Amino acid sequence: MIERRQFSGGMKGKNLRYLNENPDQPAQMTRAGFLLLEHFSLPAFTQALDTIVTANLLRPGLFSSRTFGLNDGEVISDLGLVIRPDTRLDCSAIKDLDLLVICGGYRTELKATDELSSLLRAAAERGVSLAGLWNGAWFLGSAGLLDGYRCAIHPEHRPALAEISKATHVTSEPYVIDRDRLTASSPSGAFHMALDWIKGLHDKALVEGIEDILAFEESRYRRIKPAENICVSAPLREVVKLMDANLEEPLELEELAVYAGRSRRQLERLFKEQLGTTPQRYYLELRITEARRLLQHTELSQVDVLVACGFVSPSHFSKCYSSYFGYRPSKETRLIK
Repeated sequence: MIERRQFSGGMKGKNLRYLNENPDQPAQMTRAGFLLLEHFSLPAFTQALDTIVTANLLRPGLFSSRTFGLNDGEVISDLGLVIRPDTRLDCSAIKDLDLLVICGGYRTELKATDELSSLLRAAAERGVSLAGLWNGAWFLGSAGLLDGYRCAIHPEHRPALAEISKATHVTSEPYVIDRDRLTASSPSGAFHMALDWIKGLHDKALVEGIEDILAFEESRYRRIKPAENICVSAPLREVVKLMDANLEEPLELEELAVYAGRSRRQLERLFKEQLGTTPQRYYLELRITEARRLLQHTELSQVDVLVACGFVSPSHFSKCYSSYFGYRPSKETRLIK
């Protein structure tokens, strides 16, 4: 029986949805609610919600989500699509939340009712984290809940927020997480805000897995560039790019060191400090990850795949593949139609 190996560095996240991990101690479910204001930004809302849904695809049961309205009726998004929230926001609903996201939009009127402000303050008093998308931060500021906080808001509404909440540091950043306040000024900002929030609750591999699915799903039919999605120093990034460009005929460690202008020992230290593994193991995991992608998303034979990924024999390829995924490459599911 082959002993299972664990992916290291930035490779675990890219393969997380195929590893069938079952943590011994299930994480406590985090409950998120989205208040949909009239003309809210549908792209910003879906970017934030999609990260939560995708996290549950990778590790079921981590999050729950509900949508709220200020009234019992439907809400029209900025794209003209009519949405019926799950329920109306009230005090009882707030008691069941860990995060409440105020979803605004370009045409969302900057007008907060006393009831909404009271509900937001009640949520803050209960320890609920508060978030604002697009101009959602304005409603938090209007309720006095951004005093002493840094925040992000759509450029069009920065002056209005600065006027109504003078003790708030209004930034030009796409998103800001400052303690228990999360704000984003755009759909892209909402995506990265939600990713950062999840990273604070769980591990880096989960976030990398989410990002790999949502940001790079279109890459299934072409090479995924690993160096674009890992936070490493410039010298190490160059080495990873060299590895990525030489999968069919892997370079020796000495060759990588020469091309990178580093010694072998320096290279080994960089990998250990920044990716928590050795250059040889990272290279192998890079090749295994590419082999899995090719088996799933192309019509290449197993032999063609092992050659394309630099394996010397079918038996060696099968042994390496099984050690990471728990099954032989011949058992891999083909996802092409």
